[in-house]
Amino acid sequence: MPVKVIKNLPAIEILQDENIFVMDSDRARTQQIRPLNLLVVNLMPRKQVTETQLLRLLSNTPIQVNVDLLYTTTHEVKNTQQGHLDSFYKAFDEIKLRFYDGMIVTGAPVETLAFEEVDYWTELLKIFEWSKSHVYSTLHICWGAQAGLYARYGIDKVELPRKLCGIYENSVENPQHVLFRGFDDSFRCPHSRYTASNLDLTALPNFEILSKSTEAGLSVLSKKNLREVYVFGHLEYERDTLSWEYERDKVAGLQPDLPAHYFPDDDDQKRPRMSWASAASLFFSNWLNYAVYQGTPYIAARLAEHPESDYDFNLYNMTSADCAAL
Repeated sequence: MPVKVIKNLPAIEILQDENIFVMDSDRARTQQIRPLNLLVVNLMPRKQVTETQLLRLLSNTPIQVNVDLLYTTTHEVKNTQQGHLDSFYKAFDEIKLRFYDGMIVTGAPVETLAFEEVDYWTELLKIFEWSKSHVYSTLHICWGAQAGLYARYGIDKVELPRKLCGIYENSVENPQHVLFRGFDDSFRCPHSRYTASNLDLTALPNFEILSKSTEAGLSVLSKKNLREVYVFGHLEYERDTLSWEYERDKVAGLQPDLPAHYFPDDDDQKRPRMSWASAASLFFSNWLNYAVYQGTPYIAARLAEHPESDYDFNLYNMTSADCAAL
């Protein structure tokens, strides 16, 4: 089933060429079903690339998904045309009265800055606080995961000796966990970051480490009620994303290491291997199904009655009274 986005979003044509079903807003209005409403807080500089990556993964479920794209107005966007933002993105003030079944917070290339030095940090804190009563499950990715842990629990990040960049083997710590249903004993995942969260799990008794890597460290962390999921890698990355970042860093004079386990024979002139697509598709499908669809209230406004701190997984089912109210 499709993801629903604003008509004429450039990602639609790219995904349709890949035979991925994306429905525009006109067609979606003819379907008499309760879709999921997702908010993507896109902090990445190449916003159109990230949109396409995430929509590709969100499309692979039997659930219709409405997607709103959010950008931070306190940051000057340099790599995306303002016309694209005006046409397809919303500011926080436009969505703050809405309720969402799920939210995705992307990574951002600001890891070497202290959180408070990020120009949109105050705005992001406002979004995190709002999400406690307006979003059922939030998926944090890479820097978005580090930012979420710091904002919510005061868990700071530590700088790594060198940039961690490559494709790494990740464990499946609990094969019975719903987010890893259908997974093999391990999976591969891109990581690309300069920092890691300084995590002490004893300070987070309601959390569970679901995946880690011998080389890359913590990979997936989740709150037990699935309201918060933290992924420290980039399962959404395409085949050539790390290659693009590697060339960008070379041009910037950063002298980056070759991404680990990425280029065949460690030859950056050879096409990188794609070895994480199936894991990425399955993980996002599991998150949509089990963390969002199976738990979110049928009437999304009921989220406000039970904010994140006391709202338990699968608390609400649709009642006859709900049906009569529709």
